[in-house]
Amino acid sequence: MTRGFKLDPRTKLLMVFCFSTLAIISEDTLSLCIILILTLIVTLFFKVNLKRSLNKVKRLLYMIAVIVIVQSIFSNKGEVLFSIGSLPILTSIGLEKGIQFIVRMMIIVFLATIITTSNSREIVQGLVQWGLPYDIAFMAAVGIRFLPLLTEEVKDSLIAFQLRGIEINNMPLKKRISLYSHIFTPILVGTILKAERLSVAIEMRGFRAYDSRTSFLVLKMSKWDYLIIFFIIVFTFSYIIDYYFI
Repeated sequence: MTRGFKLDPRTKLLMVFCFSTLAIISEDTLSLCIILILTLIVTLFFKVNLKRSLNKVKRLLYMIAVIVIVQSIFSNKGEVLFSIGSLPILTSIGLEKGIQFIVRMMIIVFLATIITTSNSREIVQGLVQWGLPYDIAFMAAVGIRFLPLLTEEVKDSLIAFQLRGIEINNMPLKKRISLYSHIFTPILVGTILKAERLSVAIEMRGFRAYDSRTSFLVLKMSKWDYLIIFFIIVFTFSYIIDYYFI
């Protein structure tokens, strides 16, 4: 964003909610591509690192391939593009569903990066000023804060195995699943321990000691926030009406 122009976190949350909703309800590839283009424009406006986001999507390629094959095997619709005997392995419908899946995931990943342009304190305050109870807003902010930390822990564990000479990509599927269980079990235990320490810390600081609380930070929307919110709501409802009723 340019200097002196900063959007309210509530505007970003509404933007993410509307665009992700449209991505979920859309059932044709063209509509999803249009939403993806709009999402890319928004992420470029917030100067988000698209290269890092694309690297996250690349990790889903194996899952996408599995979804394409499963859709092709269990769907009798579409033209058969590849088959083994009478068993269809790849059909036009399966390929289309796979493309739609990757476009949806790209939209969701790019939208998630928009939230990271605001700090957790602003997000909590924005949700509270929307009327959400502080407890729930705090839990949402903690979840947003801890997800990147969990991702980093998984990366560190995988790097530790690679430094010991273990090539995970060359391992058989059964051994790979067993290895992943050894990776995620300590991470899960560590996450639970961190949650316990966090709960003790906030209880010691008097969290929920009073029914009402004040905040030094008070968010105020600018004219740009109201203008963007207006266009987002109009676009979302126009899209839904045109998609389902016209």
